[in-house]
Amino acid sequence: MSIAITGATGQLGRLIVEQLKTATPAPDLVALVRSPAKAADLGVPARAADYAQPATLGPALAGVETLLLISSSEIGQRVAQHRNVIEAARQAGVGRIVYTSLLHADSSPLDDLAAEHRATERMLAESGIPHTILRNGWYTENYTGSVKGALAGGAFIGSAGQGRISSATRADYAAAAAAVLTGRGHDGRTYELAGDAAYTLADLAAEISRQTGRTIPYRNLPQADYAAALRGFGVPEGFAQAIAGWDVGASQGALFDDGRQLSRLIGRPTTPLSAAVAESLK
Repeated sequence: MSIAITGATGQLGRLIVEQLKTATPAPDLVALVRSPAKAADLGVPARAADYAQPATLGPALAGVETLLLISSSEIGQRVAQHRNVIEAARQAGVGRIVYTSLLHADSSPLDDLAAEHRATERMLAESGIPHTILRNGWYTENYTGSVKGALAGGAFIGSAGQGRISSATRADYAAAAAAVLTGRGHDGRTYELAGDAAYTLADLAAEISRQTGRTIPYRNLPQADYAAALRGFGVPEGFAQAIAGWDVGASQGALFDDGRQLSRLIGRPTTPLSAAVAESLK
């Protein structure tokens, strides 16, 4: 089995490559990256492939049976970039595509994210290539990455209110991707992937407090105030507005799911919040 992974040097891509390297039997892997030199430590063959440069994609996909299309990180450019990859895969005769989409992309209030994923899902349906959609929920690291900042500032801030967040770690999502890429019976399926246990940001602040022995409250801010605070931390204007907007979406249920499809795919419970917080404190 030949599997190619786009974005293989990214945070999720690297974890997926490592998961696939331990599969039995181990598949033939190809890392598709903008700069193959940066993939030297992956221990698998690397080919130059740039979502925005169609001329690179055909050669990169030659001989590939299954393609994992990790969604582009360039919000606003994803539709054109994903179209390039899907068309190159069709012309190269790729037999199957697995795509990382967004939790409940068809109904998510996070429209600045969901619209591009919905468009990509439509393009896959129209391509005629057998495919599987992995609608990944939020990464727990999106929030635990702010733990040290919360400790420095004395509070965990956000705009998610009492919204319940069913996040999972990147390692959990990587395990699901590896299971689908190496398993059978997944063609035509759409999986809504999320953590087993939901929490609020107040719960996260309480867990940080428990593990550190300090009182770290959750401070809920209006969207504009949270965006302003993020700008004060050096986050660019557009991204600060987006992050604050996503938190408001979380308050509306955008990041909640209780279907447990992720844990069923990986054959184990998803990583608990306590373990993710402990990891962030190392």
